[in-house]
Amino acid sequence: MKPTRVSALTGSLATLALVLSACGGGDIEKETEANESQAAETGDCGELNMAVNPWVGFEADAYVVGHVAQEELGCSVTYKDLKEEVSWQGFGSGEVDVVIEDWGHPDLEKQYFEDQGGDGSAMDAGPTGNVGIIGWYVPPWMAEEYPDITDWNNLNKYADLFETPESDGKGQFLGADPSYVQFDEAIVNNLDLDFKVVFSGSEAASIAAFEKAEKDKTPLIGYFYEPQWFMSEVPLVKVSLPEYTDGCQDDAKAVACDYPETELKKIVSTSFMESDSPAVGLIESFQWTNDDQNLVAKYISEDGMSAEDAAAKWVDENPDQVEAWLNAG
Repeated sequence: MKPTRVSALTGSLATLALVLSACGGGDIEKETEANESQAAETGDCGELNMAVNPWVGFEADAYVVGHVAQEELGCSVTYKDLKEEVSWQGFGSGEVDVVIEDWGHPDLEKQYFEDQGGDGSAMDAGPTGNVGIIGWYVPPWMAEEYPDITDWNNLNKYADLFETPESDGKGQFLGADPSYVQFDEAIVNNLDLDFKVVFSGSEAASIAAFEKAEKDKTPLIGYFYEPQWFMSEVPLVKVSLPEYTDGCQDDAKAVACDYPETELKKIVSTSFMESDSPAVGLIESFQWTNDDQNLVAKYISEDGMSAEDAAAKWVDENPDQVEAWLNAG
């Protein structure tokens, strides 16, 4: 994706240069004065380094905020495709300013939050407004054909339906990207389920697998989550695991419970938060809904729009919400 973005940007700059040169010196001077006036009003935003973790909902969040920061505050925004843990490592070095959608990493908070004994390079910047739901899911046809399959107590009697060449004689449980927040192997082991976790490797691969399973009426059980635009296309059915209770995921190897509903939040570098960048206020005030995120994610994943164009479309269509972010506080 990066070569495409660079090429597009280069083309846009070249076109802009031709337009300005054709307009004459007076127009260039007016444009410069306008830019200087805007900078005086908003302050010098400078660089804004945004991590982009590997799922389309995160991409939607990041590019909408980045678009507003660039167009309204004059920030120079850089998007960095990084796994979750690697993103947090960038706080201390100055390579990452913002992780715009965190699904809950108490281990990383202990490592990087000062109030939890960490190095103090990161801090919580408040909720995104999204609620994350991670779980085990089956395609709709399976829930209709085998109604009791949505209770984990009944999974072993259906294990042979899910056997694949990769599952070593057991039922296959389709994991996603192993870097995501997930305890699936521990859950399988601790609930004595006759399954083997086989990771798809990416969000796109998991979506393709569930889409095919529903279309072809083939068995599939796996890790999935909301918010996620795909749920409106194929309404996956959640399998009930033992109820989540506080502390049941503290020991990763001992997990035998469901995932909790998670208030998604923004994590930022402490140095960024303590700077005078106008983007700090934008990040703090940014909130939207699962439906908002799903719409932008759909533009990207299903409609084939670039992340930049998808973000611009949503921002153009929601001026009141953007204005509220910019004027908060």
